[in-house]
Amino acid sequence: MTEIKNRQYILESRPTGPATENNLVLKTSTLPSPKQGEVLLRTIYLSLDPYMRGRMSDAESYADPVEVGDVMVGATVCQVEQSEHPDYKVGEWVLAYTGWQEYAISNTEGLMKLGESPDTPSYALGILGMPGFTAYMGLLDIGEPKAGETVVVAAATGPVGATVGQIAKLKGCKVVGIAGGSQKCKHAIENLGFDACIDHKADNFEEQLKDACDQGIDVYYENVGGHVLDAVLPLLNTKARIPLCGLVSQYNATELPPGPDRLSMLMGLILRKRIKVQGFIIFDDYSDRYGEFAQDMQQWLNDGKIKYKEHLETDFENTLNAFNAMLNGENFGKTVVQVQQPI
Repeated sequence: MTEIKNRQYILESRPTGPATENNLVLKTSTLPSPKQGEVLLRTIYLSLDPYMRGRMSDAESYADPVEVGDVMVGATVCQVEQSEHPDYKVGEWVLAYTGWQEYAISNTEGLMKLGESPDTPSYALGILGMPGFTAYMGLLDIGEPKAGETVVVAAATGPVGATVGQIAKLKGCKVVGIAGGSQKCKHAIENLGFDACIDHKADNFEEQLKDACDQGIDVYYENVGGHVLDAVLPLLNTKARIPLCGLVSQYNATELPPGPDRLSMLMGLILRKRIKVQGFIIFDDYSDRYGEFAQDMQQWLNDGKIKYKEHLETDFENTLNAFNAMLNGENFGKTVVQVQQPI
């Protein structure tokens, strides 16, 4: 039996603040050839997503943490390199959850077939995968946007935010994005079709947001938190809706932010304006509706109604740096690592 050399990122210790090379260590191990009923998966693309920072911690969360000594988790697009399973051919593409490593042995449970020659296989990690699905269900099921309403979305050029804004435009809404830097804001307006996009790094950010939302905010799609949320709260209309899928500004925090406790103020605002705030975990809450999303999104992509941007990292050894850069908002589009070349 031939052994396969396999490089993988192992969680050696739990990070405090940003993850370092002492926390996630790139090691080489060996894999045996697949047994009967198994396949050897060659990782081509690895998705990097904010939720991964929570999985590095042992704090209570909606999912179990990665155990110290285990491979870091993550969604992947792979090709079948060796097959001992009658339903899988060598070269076939699959969506998997094999994590930060070059190869994996799978009994095929949980794999989603992508075909033998998909046009853009990495899209299964973004616009046609978890981020796109998160944008779709959070906005349409929780946000319930109506034509003429104002929808505000933070991280507006990220894989979730960019999709939220474009769907909201398809539903006839005014869309105001919030992003970091003039280049991202320009992209949101000129390429994604947003009505406005405000740079949250600007000195007069709060004033610009207020001017852009002159009729208040009906839907705020929350995935950032921090000072962006502070600027949004006073602008929320009565019966505004807030789908909550993340708080990326807080993921590396080691303590609560300074200042007075504002929880009572927030709860009072929710009460007075009858605001709906609903957190959700996409596959826990909406797995039975993936088919509905996939059909709509594929049609929008085919019709050119939704645009999508990837931030591709081509060096597997730079995965950790790319991950931290994403949490700091330095990426431009959906962060994907090309781990290896296709077969």
